[in-house]
Amino acid sequence: MPIVTTKEMFQKAYEGGYAIGAFNVNNMEIIQGITEAASEVKAPLILQVSAGARKYAKHVYLMKLIEAAIEDTGLPIAVHLDHGDDFEICKSCIDGGFSSVMIDGSKHSFEDNIKLTRQVVDYAHAHGVVVEGELGKLAGIEDDVNVSDEDAQFTDPSEVEEFVTKTGVDSLAIAIGTSHGAFKFKGEPRLRFDILEEIQKRLPNFPIVLHGASSVIPEYVDMINANGGKMPGAQGVPEDMLRHAAKLAVCKINIDSDLRLAMTGSIRKYFAEHPDHFDPRQYLTPARAAIKDLVKKKIVNVLGCDNKI
Repeated sequence: MPIVTTKEMFQKAYEGGYAIGAFNVNNMEIIQGITEAASEVKAPLILQVSAGARKYAKHVYLMKLIEAAIEDTGLPIAVHLDHGDDFEICKSCIDGGFSSVMIDGSKHSFEDNIKLTRQVVDYAHAHGVVVEGELGKLAGIEDDVNVSDEDAQFTDPSEVEEFVTKTGVDSLAIAIGTSHGAFKFKGEPRLRFDILEEIQKRLPNFPIVLHGASSVIPEYVDMINANGGKMPGAQGVPEDMLRHAAKLAVCKINIDSDLRLAMTGSIRKYFAEHPDHFDPRQYLTPARAAIKDLVKKKIVNVLGCDNKI
C-alpha cells in the first residue's frame, strides 16, 4: 500500500465522531512502536515529522523507515510535515514524498498568513498533497516552535471562514487551550469548547486539528523522577476532553510529548535496574514496547479510531 493522504481519513473521522492520531516520529523504534500498535487495533495513522526531526534523522532515512513500516503492516499511513514555517520546507517535503504538509503562518499577520498559506496550497494541490493551516497561537515549546503564555492567542471564530476560503486549506489547526510541551496548565485544565463549537458552525463538515494534545501521563513522569529525573509536576490535557473534541469537528489530534515521556521513562528505569548494561538493543526494546502500549491506549481510549480499517 502506498502512502495515503488524509482526505478520506478525515471524511470518515468527521462522519464517525472520532479522530486520527498524528504521532511525531524521530527514529526507528518510535516508528515501529506506533505502527505495531496501530496495526494490532486496526487504526488508520498519521506519522508526522517536525523540522527538528528532519535535521536529526534526515528526510531520506525517515521516509525509508516509514516505507518499511507500511510494507510490514499494510496500514494506510499519511506522512505529514508538522509546523512547516516557510514555503521552502513545505516544498522540500512535498517533493520528497510527504502526502500532507502543515504551513504554520500563525506568527504573521492575518493577511500575510493567508498569502503564505495560499502559496503552499497552490504548490501542494498541484502535486496531490493536502495542506493544514493554522489560526491562533499555542503557548509552549516544541522543537523550533516557542510561544510564551503572553503571546498565546485563541483562534477567532470570525476569521475562519475567510481564511479557509482564501487559502483553500484542507484542514485547520486551532488554538482552544492546548499547548506544546509537557507543562500545559498552571491551574485547572480547561479547553474552550465554545470556540470549537462556534468554528464547527461556521465550517460545517470541515476537519479541525488540535496541536499540543499530550496528556502528560503521570505514570511516565513518575518513572522519570523515580530514576534520576527532575520533572516538576505537570498537567496535560485530560483524555476525556480530547475524546469529547474528537466527537465534534476535531479529526486529527497531535501527540508528541507523551511519546517522549514514555520512551525516556522506560530507558531511565532500565538503566536504574541494569546499570552495567550498554547494548542499545537492551534498553531500546522496552522503550519501543512503552511507545506501543501508549499508542494503543491513545487509539482506543482517546481517539476512538480503532477498528476503522
